[in-house]
Amino acid sequence: MYNDLDDLNKKDITNDTALLWLMAIACGICAGANYYSQPLIHSVQLYFNAPATDVALTVTLAQVSYAVGLLFIVPLGDILNKTKLIPFLMFFAAVGLFICAFSLNLYMLWAGTIITGLFSVAAQILIPFATMAVRPERTGEVVGLLMSGLLVGILISTSLAGLLSNLFNWQLIYIVSGILMLMVAVVLNIRLPYIPSSKISYFAVFKSMGLLLKEEPRLIYRSIIGAFAFATMSILFSTISILLKSSFSLEDVMVGLVTLVGVFGALSTKKIGKIADRGYVKQITWFGILILGSAWIFLYLGAFYLSCYIIGFGLMNLGLALVHSSNQNVIFNLRPDAKSRVNSLYMTSYFIGGASGSALGIYAWDHGGWAMACIVGLILVSCTALFTLLDQRYHRTQLS
Repeated sequence: MYNDLDDLNKKDITNDTALLWLMAIACGICAGANYYSQPLIHSVQLYFNAPATDVALTVTLAQVSYAVGLLFIVPLGDILNKTKLIPFLMFFAAVGLFICAFSLNLYMLWAGTIITGLFSVAAQILIPFATMAVRPERTGEVVGLLMSGLLVGILISTSLAGLLSNLFNWQLIYIVSGILMLMVAVVLNIRLPYIPSSKISYFAVFKSMGLLLKEEPRLIYRSIIGAFAFATMSILFSTISILLKSSFSLEDVMVGLVTLVGVFGALSTKKIGKIADRGYVKQITWFGILILGSAWIFLYLGAFYLSCYIIGFGLMNLGLALVHSSNQNVIFNLRPDAKSRVNSLYMTSYFIGGASGSALGIYAWDHGGWAMACIVGLILVSCTALFTLLDQRYHRTQLS
């Protein structure tokens, strides 16, 4: 990764705690920017006097544009100056947020949402960037810290958006987030160290991504594992409001507060990364899968007892953090020269799994209620376990 010790010392940010935390905050702001619209659908519908189905499309556009950004923008991290690219992307994500805030009609809101989704993938360039700027023995810990920021940003985004909407108006969250995005981008532009990039063309990047899939079976296995794990979590994203309102008559703000219990699982990723650095990736993966399965037991009882749902939601976030952290520990060590491309492929699969899980959650609810949703969740956990077995069997054959 580095030519010599002096080269390493010029780039090493392992002990720059302030910069690492700033990078974690940047990941949280970028990731959370795509989730603000979820609790605001009713407010936006009233504001623009638009059909609920049209307004709900905003959520879908955020997911689709983010997936497109993962596939077509994140690979740029391997061929462009990442020190400048990351703040550049954050600037345009902020532009998208301001367009959302000052939208005159629903079409402007859609345009702002698409722009935000495309360029907020800066976080997915920042994470592999961090692995190139820290000492190898601290990679898991640093990735875990940034993932904590990213996951916390996702979890608190909906709660904060709903709270500010109730207290003031729905536009405020976009204004505040846009300002924070710009401020962090400016500081990162000054503080991030320079990391050399590959000398290949943009089109060659996509050819190399195909080769990566062919040459690195563990990337495929770990991407599928991540997809199934996020899919089982995403069932909750699409059903939480329906279940908690029908079973406990909770208001939107209270539903958002329930999700905050997941922050404890998200904050654990730094510790998980440190354990992974010591060579316990296999154990972390299986422990995460066990927790994901156990979470569904509490979540099933959550239809009758709110405390059980809260415990289950917390366990689900912890289990996902364990599996996701172990996945990233594996994939970032596969090809040090192509970390952005590796992350692009992995995260694209990850979010395809998330979108599929959300759709399956609604389908299961419509055809069998909460019990069916829990069964589908357990099936997805079983699929996660199956591909973990395949991954480990392949890994053993490579070592023998």
